[in-house]
Amino acid sequence: MDFADFFANYGLIILLVLLLVFMFWSSRRRTQKAKAEQEQKARETVPGAEVLLQGGLYGTIVEFDPENLDQPAVVAIAPGVEIKVHSQAILRVVNPTEGVVTEDEFIEAEASEAEYIAGVADGDVSSISDDKRYSASKDEPEDPAKPSA
Repeated sequence: MDFADFFANYGLIILLVLLLVFMFWSSRRRTQKAKAEQEQKARETVPGAEVLLQGGLYGTIVEFDPENLDQPAVVAIAPGVEIKVHSQAILRVVNPTEGVVTEDEFIEAEASEAEYIAGVADGDVSSISDDKRYSASKDEPEDPAKPSA
């Protein structure tokens, strides 16, 4: 059997097998891509993020539980107007929250504020120029031979 006879007899079967393999690969790739997008959306959907809802409304997430998607999300669509929507009604995150303070950063800021207040109470900090010196002295130790400003 030569090359031309082989493709005349089995060419269509080979073409169909290649087509099925391509369809399977394409479907699997699309599924993985959709899953990655869904995980990205779940990471970005946090309180304070601006979102677009299925109905075309824009709002800000007030409450959202990514672990329990059956629980409704609370979205503020205007000042003082909060609605409950199904978590899948959130189409996409428009403005992911940047600069949102995490709980650890908040606790650290409170400790720093308490330290600042103690400095004011002790008389170490009394003006804006003292504020600058105080924050600089926290970053690097002050040299006793160097005159203070």
